[in-house]
Amino acid sequence: MTALEMLNLVGDDSSRIRSESAIAKLCGLCPIPASSGKTNRFRLNHGGCRQANAALYRVAIVRMRNHPPTLAYVSKRKKDGKSNREIVRCLKRYMVHKIFAHLCRPEKPLADA
Repeated sequence: MTALEMLNLVGDDSSRIRSESAIAKLCGLCPIPASSGKTNRFRLNHGGCRQANAALYRVAIVRMRNHPPTLAYVSKRKKDGKSNREIVRCLKRYMVHKIFAHLCRPEKPLADA
């Protein structure tokens, strides 16, 4: 289901997505400046494909329960004072990075020997 949502998001022409930030924006994972006066802060973009965002959320939650490297990452981030919500956001952005690397980057042709 998650792979299907990501393939649906990317579409037939993966060359139209030029950067990791572009696919993050399509999933609704990019930060939007929400500063006022001397306060500098960001809020999450609630636009984009909500189905893709929900699929990434499900993967992040499952990884937080069962995947040993992710469990180590979560414990490290909790020691740094991050909340579960912030940790899930970081995991979703990491997954977008991996999805972009696999689906959107053109493969280099092999050199003829």
